[in-house]
Amino acid sequence: MITVSAATLGYRGRGLRTSNGRRPAAEVLMAVSVLALGLLSLLGPTVDCRRSDKRRHHWKMNVIKNHLKNHKSLEGMVRLVDGESEYEGNVEIMHLGKWGAICDDEWDSREGQVVCRQLGYNGTSRVTHSSHFGQTARKYWIDNTQCGGQELEISECRFDSWGENDCDPSEAAGVVCNSPEQEKPKYSVPTVTVPAKKVIQKYRIKDTNSGSDIELRLAGGRTSEEGRVEAKTNDGWGVICGDGFGVLEALVVCRSIGLGYAAAAFQTDRFGGLDLPVVLSAVECAGNESSLAGCYHQHKATCSTRKETVAAVVCTREMADLAVNTDELMRSAYLEDRQMYFLQCAMEENCLASSAYQLRRDETDWHLITRRLLRFTAKITNVGTAPFRPAVPKHLWQFHQCHMHYHSMEVFATFDVLDGGGMKVAEGHKASFCLEDNQCTDGARPAFACADFGDQGISVNCSDIYRHNIDCQWVDVSDLNPGLYTLKVSVNPEHKIPEMTYANNAAVCSMFYSETFVKIHDCVLQNP
Repeated sequence: MITVSAATLGYRGRGLRTSNGRRPAAEVLMAVSVLALGLLSLLGPTVDCRRSDKRRHHWKMNVIKNHLKNHKSLEGMVRLVDGESEYEGNVEIMHLGKWGAICDDEWDSREGQVVCRQLGYNGTSRVTHSSHFGQTARKYWIDNTQCGGQELEISECRFDSWGENDCDPSEAAGVVCNSPEQEKPKYSVPTVTVPAKKVIQKYRIKDTNSGSDIELRLAGGRTSEEGRVEAKTNDGWGVICGDGFGVLEALVVCRSIGLGYAAAAFQTDRFGGLDLPVVLSAVECAGNESSLAGCYHQHKATCSTRKETVAAVVCTREMADLAVNTDELMRSAYLEDRQMYFLQCAMEENCLASSAYQLRRDETDWHLITRRLLRFTAKITNVGTAPFRPAVPKHLWQFHQCHMHYHSMEVFATFDVLDGGGMKVAEGHKASFCLEDNQCTDGARPAFACADFGDQGISVNCSDIYRHNIDCQWVDVSDLNPGLYTLKVSVNPEHKIPEMTYANNAAVCSMFYSETFVKIHDCVLQNP
């Protein structure tokens, strides 16, 4: 029997959405027609309608129907891979008959909750970033995922077009789910890893190394400031497994060996070291530790991925450092009620709560419905010693037709409202930004501007100011009840771009919200 892949013929199936969230029926019907013709051509000669042999014709059509039915049932299926137990791992999703990864851009607890629910598990313990369970060898199907938390499947959430991403293999999203329910939904599948009886616990490195410090060195690089990270523990010299190694861990490494700050972190074999013993694995740092001994690790030093990598860094003496201006934030906050008709441009950048997009799908007069916006000015200053530059090359920047400028970063800032228990209760602002010097001090001169496809960034002693009256400079609080909350404004929240420190990247403020006004006060700076 000859099997034809629906992906080969371009069938898109359930889960395909346009920018407004609707499935293009015409495209699906055309794809189905192409698939049907392809199957018929492979199954045998063209059917002659004048022939009396109806049974052969019916047999071929039944094969096509069954193929389409099976393909549709697999679309959007998810699984966890490379975890230590069946309840954890990097998330993969089925699309067009092929498994693909999900990028960790904008990946948070809401997305993790949806994935764990889809798999039949009782909630999520935490979400993971930076390929915590190992680099992915698959193509990214989904990037910039945004869920309301109530969706039954991750494919129902908002995200960029299928396959559209700017992520590398070290940016896979993952989850750690709670204990599974007795009965899993029919669309869930078992993890591809061997189930373990319990999740492996992490320990502080110094507690498993006789309380002593960790000696570090770089090797295999072109200069003394780059290379694989080698560590000396009770087991002697060896390398660090690359699983989950990111800029926070690299920041601690460069600080520990006196080489300044981390310019880049890698999960790679380009600097060699695969033939050396692994002495540390699944290292996890907050970024402010004075030594790697203060970080956590998995006691059993092994790499869990199919393709092993080692941790590597590039260090530098000069580095940018962003800080949120809390005074400007508190001074400028206010409420505005605005009809959705005037917010259509902002909706293209996913700047409203999930309920707004639901209204647009369900209500014919959605454009007349009013949303309540918490507006404020965000003043972000570079207090470091080097310019803050976007990681994405200029030729890959995206031009936003509605706002008429290029976006150099997918996630520069997030704005979230949290309840007393720390749960997000109002949609954070997650949108692309352009970076430029709006205001400079101490003799600094503006060097970056968004206009005319100019270079983007924030110079030392300069500020990028997004004023309260600009599109998307808000939190959609339409679904919020009056009360006391916490407003959290974070810049570079996913640590995609290295900085001196991330301790001043988030402003956490007390917030009093009533039906008529809002007050932001008592802001403190902390790590996102």
